[in-house]
This record gives sequence, C-alpha cells and structure tokens, in this order.
Amino acid sequence: MFHKIVSIVLAFLVLFSTVSFTIEKHFCGDVLIAVSLFAEVQKCTMESFEIEQATIKNKSCCKDTVDIIQGQNELIVNTVDDLELDKQFFITSFVYAYLKLLEGFPKNKIPYKNYSPPNLILDIQVLDQVFII
Repeated sequence: MFHKIVSIVLAFLVLFSTVSFTIEKHFCGDVLIAVSLFAEVQKCTMESFEIEQATIKNKSCCKDTVDIIQGQNELIVNTVDDLELDKQFFITSFVYAYLKLLEGFPKNKIPYKNYSPPNLILDIQVLDQVFII
C-alpha cells in the first residue's frame, strides 16, 4: 500500500512541476478587484467609464498585471549506467541485501492438520487399571 501511495505522490509531483500557468490580476487604484488563473480576468465597470473619459484624461486608474509561472520544459532522466562503477556496485548490493532482508520465512507445514482422532468409547486405562506413575 505504501508503494502505491508513494508512486502516486511522485506522479503528481512530476505533473505539477511541468505545468505552466498564468495568474491575471485586475486592480482599480490600489484595490485588487479580480484574480483569474485559466480565463481572462473580468474588468470592473470603471474601465468602461474610463474609456469614455479617455479624451479628457490620459491616465487610467485601473491596471492589469500578469504573473507567468513557468514549469520545467525538460525532464532529466538518469539511468544506472550514468553512475560511476563503485556507486553502481553499492546500489545493487544495497538493493539485493534489502530484498533478502524482506524475504519471508518458509511457512511451517503441519502434517496432521486435517487429522481428527478416533472417538473414544471406553477409557482403556481405567478398564485395565494401568496407570503411569
């Protein structure tokens, strides 16, 4: 079970390290109005009012910022052949010893497991009056 959990966590780690995304933020003045991850950010109503007033004023109070988070483009895959010979020997001996450590003991076989003794009708020791002293 632990092996499955670790492999799932590592798969998600690789997935999230290679994904790139953008965060768009819309500010009116110094106040954050909207944040968007996957779609275009919604503009406030002041934006349309400022477009009408653009002939009067050139400076806008609303601004948009875009933060781009780049993921990893290339994954580096190392093999055992890339390591030095002494490190290869150490890793293979460690894995071999660890697997031998986890190897279970052979199960004990019980030869008379399914054998049931015969039903005793009379107690022969009492009838013959032979007792072990």
